[in-house]
Amino acid sequence: MWHYKRSPLPDYTPKKIKIEDAVGSTLAHDITEIRPGEYKGPSFRKGHKVDRKDLCHLMRLGKRHLYVLDLDKEQIHEDNAALQMATALAGPGITFDRHSKEGKVRFRADYEGLFKVNVEPLIELNMIHEIMCASIHNNTPVKKGQLLAGTRAIPLVININTLNHALGIARSHYPVLSVKVFNPLKAKLIITGNEVFDGLIEDKFEAVVTEKVSAFGASLVAMIILPDDKNMIAESIRSFLNDGTELIITTGGMSVDPDDVTKLGIRDAGVDQIYYGAGVLPGAMFLLAYKGHVPIIGIPACALYHKITIFDLILPRLLAGEKPDNKDFARLAHGGLCLDCPTCSFPACSFGKI
Repeated sequence: MWHYKRSPLPDYTPKKIKIEDAVGSTLAHDITEIRPGEYKGPSFRKGHKVDRKDLCHLMRLGKRHLYVLDLDKEQIHEDNAALQMATALAGPGITFDRHSKEGKVRFRADYEGLFKVNVEPLIELNMIHEIMCASIHNNTPVKKGQLLAGTRAIPLVININTLNHALGIARSHYPVLSVKVFNPLKAKLIITGNEVFDGLIEDKFEAVVTEKVSAFGASLVAMIILPDDKNMIAESIRSFLNDGTELIITTGGMSVDPDDVTKLGIRDAGVDQIYYGAGVLPGAMFLLAYKGHVPIIGIPACALYHKITIFDLILPRLLAGEKPDNKDFARLAHGGLCLDCPTCSFPACSFGKI
């Protein structure tokens, strides 16, 4: 863990000089040009190094003095500092504009996937008063081109040692920001329940699961309906495992009722690891097991009655190749309460955000 003692706030005051003395100097601010009916905007950007050929143009803009920066070898302009920070922070799946503006660089997703943030070094970076980086939440599914984060140098000029310290943190914890690609897994679904097996009620789970897995590029290739019989459930899971299924999803039978035996069937299928229960509402009775690298999901009945549940938090991580466990389910407790808003805005809400 890095520890950084804040130094006094830097004071870099631009110097005012005559226009004829400006050649070779660095502009401390943008210079705006207005051509009525044609253009309004910067004619010269902050950080521009004044050339002799610029002088006539500057004079036509009414400039007789300029505010410039005299940087020594221990100082670096905000735009250059921000670009160096962006290069150090960006991992796989992250793209950014190579032209910093006002000392700020924005990061976007290079492809669809799961956005990952290495949170502790991000916090450590923000303890340095001359550097900042802000991001959306870790484990957020993102689309190509989506805005993910932004970094900037706070003062106009940064001490090179401060920048190098920040770069060291980012590089030693690479990647601080990244996007994991979703794997187009082929999933199979086991729907359990005597009432569905006997045709007393119509199944609604298949449509729910199909919609959610296909949203991330995966596909549901098979579905069977079984009664509340743990032996039949276990045998079906073993059969799916033997035929190379990449993701197995079961629905129902996750509560404490005596006839809810799906979790027992998953256990008896011979899984390597099994995790039951999560600090999330809705979804407290969620189950996740693994046989080798194959995840086996147990979705509780709440997924039929709530638009968003723990399934929506865990599925993207599984499709990104991660293996959540009990500690991950416990971490979700902070932010794990869905507010059942009349108009759902997930994932742009607090649910699942640690």
